[in-house]
Amino acid sequence: MARLSAEIRPERRALLSRSDLAKLVSGAVQAYFVRHAIEANPLARRDLVTDIMQALITTSGPAGAAAADGSSGVRQLPGRRAAVEAAKAQIQPLVLEHMDVAAAAEMPRAAFEAQLTGWVKELLVETKIQLNFVEQRELVDSLVADMLGLGPLEPLIADETVNDIMVNGPKQVYVERRGKLELTDVQFRDDQHLMNVATKIVTRVGRRIDEARPLVDARLPDGSRVNIIIPPLALDGASISIRKFSKKSITLDTMAAGGSISPAMATVLKIASRCRLNILISGGTGSGKTTLLNALSRMIDSAERTVTIEDAAELQLQQPHVVRLETRTANLEGTGEITMRDLLKNALRMRPDRIIIGECRGEEALDMLQAMNTGHDGSMSTIHANTPREALTRLENMIGMAGINLPSKAVRTQIASAVHMICQVNRMRDGHRRVTHLMEVVGMEGDIITTQELFTYQFQGEGSDGKLRGAFQSSGIRPAFLPRAEYFGLDRALLEVI
Repeated sequence: MARLSAEIRPERRALLSRSDLAKLVSGAVQAYFVRHAIEANPLARRDLVTDIMQALITTSGPAGAAAADGSSGVRQLPGRRAAVEAAKAQIQPLVLEHMDVAAAAEMPRAAFEAQLTGWVKELLVETKIQLNFVEQRELVDSLVADMLGLGPLEPLIADETVNDIMVNGPKQVYVERRGKLELTDVQFRDDQHLMNVATKIVTRVGRRIDEARPLVDARLPDGSRVNIIIPPLALDGASISIRKFSKKSITLDTMAAGGSISPAMATVLKIASRCRLNILISGGTGSGKTTLLNALSRMIDSAERTVTIEDAAELQLQQPHVVRLETRTANLEGTGEITMRDLLKNALRMRPDRIIIGECRGEEALDMLQAMNTGHDGSMSTIHANTPREALTRLENMIGMAGINLPSKAVRTQIASAVHMICQVNRMRDGHRRVTHLMEVVGMEGDIITTQELFTYQFQGEGSDGKLRGAFQSSGIRPAFLPRAEYFGLDRALLEVI
C-alpha cells in the first residue's frame, strides 16, 4: 500500500479515471502475488483491489487528509456519494419494473436484499454504469432503505449514539448526540421523497398525514416517538422529529452510575415506588422525563396489574401484567376520536392496581387526581414544568380546563392529597440530564400546598472539559411518608439515606 501510494502520487490519481486506477492497482496486486508465490481466489483478489483503491481515493482528497490527522471519523466521500445517487436515479425505476411488490413485501429482508443485489448487478451491466464493489454495496443498501425502511434516515436510526433526529425539509437533518445538536450530511432527494418517508411512518400505526391533517404523532416499530408536520403549516418542507429510545434498559442504578442522580436519591425513589407513592415527574422537553418514568416503573411488583395510557406508546414496562392503551385521532369524517380522558375513565373499570399516564397535559388531570385519591396508589405521570412548584400550578390550571367550576382551595386540597412526590428533571447546558429536585408534598396550610425538599442539586462550577460540577445534597428533613415506609418495612433503609 505504501509503495503504491508513493508510485501513484495524489496529483496523478486526480487525473486518472476510476477504471485506469483499477487497472494499475490490479496489475500491482498481480505482480505482488507472482513475486511472493501467493495463490488467491479471484473473489479475494477483487476485494483486495477494491480495498486498496478505496484507501488510495480516501487519502488523496481533503476528506482523506482529515481522516489521516485523526480530526474526523470515516465519512462517505462526496464524489462516491454523487456516483451512487446518480446510479440510483437510473437503477431504481428499472428495479421497480423487475420487482413484484406484493411478493417482495412478504419476503424476509435478507432474502430480498440478496435478490435485489443480483438485479442491481445485471442492471448496472445493461446500463453500462461503472461502480466498484463498495459503491454497489452502498447502492443496494440505499435501495433497501428506501423500499423497506425510512430511506436516508436508516443509518441514523441504527446509530445508538443518536438520541434525537430532526428533519427540517429535504436538505437539512440534525441529530442530538450526548445532549448536543449536530448537522449531518444526510439529505433527501426532494420534497416528495421526504413526504414518502413521512407517509410510510404514519401508515404503519394506522394514521394519515395530508393537507387536511398536516400534523400527527406516531411511533416507529422500536417504540421511538415521532412528530410530523407538513406544508402548509411547515413553510420550508415537511418536518420530522424522532425521539429515539435506548435499546439498553436504564435503571435507577444506571442513572446513579452516570451521575444523573446520587445513590441516596436512587434509594429514596426505589422506596417511594415500592411504597406505592403517587409520583409526578416534572421537566422540560427532552429532559429525560420518560426515561426516569421507565426506570421508576421497574420497581413495580410483578403481581400488580398496571394500565398505561399514552398519546403515542413509548413506555417500556417489563412487568408481565401490563395493559397498554393509546389514544386515537378523529377519522376523515371528524368522528371516532378517543381522548386520554376517555381512556382514563375506562381504565378505572379495568381493575388496575396502578395507572401510569405518559404525559398529563390537559383536562385528564382531574380524572388522574380522582384515580389517585380513590385507591389507585402508586400511579405515576409526567408534566411539563420548570420547577416542582410550577408543576403544582400547572396541574391546578389543567384541572380548570375540565370545565368544572371548583373553588381554588378544593382543587389544591385534592392535589395535596393525591400527589405525594415530585421529581424535577433538567437538561443542563453541558447536555447532561440530572434530577435537580426531589420534593415531597406534605399537605395544606390555609390555601397553600406545603412541600419540603428532600434532595437538591447544587451547582458548583464548570470543569476544564466543559462538564458542569455539582453535588446532590440531602436536606436532612424527616420524610413525611416515613409511616408509609414503615408499613412496607422500608423505614430503616429510608432513614439511613436521608
